[in-house]
Amino acid sequence: MQPLLAFERVVQRFGEREVLAGIDLRIEPGERVALVGPSGAGKSTLFRLAYGAFAPTSGRVLVSSHTAGEAPVDPGRCDPHTLRATRARIGVILQSHGLVERLSVRANVVAGTLGRRTTLDSVRAVFAPNASERELAHAALARVGLADRIDDRVFELSGGQRQRVAVARAIAQRADLVLADEPAASLDPELASDVVRLLLDDARERGATLLCTLHQPELTRGFDRVIELRDGRVNDGRAETTAA
Repeated sequence: MQPLLAFERVVQRFGEREVLAGIDLRIEPGERVALVGPSGAGKSTLFRLAYGAFAPTSGRVLVSSHTAGEAPVDPGRCDPHTLRATRARIGVILQSHGLVERLSVRANVVAGTLGRRTTLDSVRAVFAPNASERELAHAALARVGLADRIDDRVFELSGGQRQRVAVARAIAQRADLVLADEPAASLDPELASDVVRLLLDDARERGATLLCTLHQPELTRGFDRVIELRDGRVNDGRAETTAA
């Protein structure tokens, strides 16, 4: 079985600075992996490569499909149409949240489904959602404890609430691969644990693949693998399997 996400000898430089130094990493379908390491280790860069924000300096990033017979895609080097189709299967939770602050919470959650829609239908879904889309947004927000804020504008929310909206958007997307970059960074410890557990449960229920960067070691419990990234390198010697 081919991995759902693979990094093959990936090197990433920004000017003279080498951020990733020859990463080889395979994430299997349905696997739930925590990526840990100090700030500046390259975790966020690895994530940005996975959804095609840019191409690596050298090496390859490959995202596979659940559809038999489809060739893996290098998201940083494919055409715009292929990139859009690939990103429709990748749910992304960023530290910066990536929300549209002037839109409602509902519209931001529904936006998680737009990669599978035409431009015209995307506009309709955001500004005039139908009953099923409203129900989808409400259900996702209920899972993160924000159903009561569904009609609020994002700019009215706290940083922690915005983080939970980003998680709800990823849940609504029902992606094959979920990339969560420090999803608990702006949350208090109890809520942080709840959100990480929610991501794990959602991935497990759907058979989705989850790659999650975390600073807090106590939050890695329940992942299939914990991998350390340090100085731009994967430290396989400190990879471990955790109990669910």
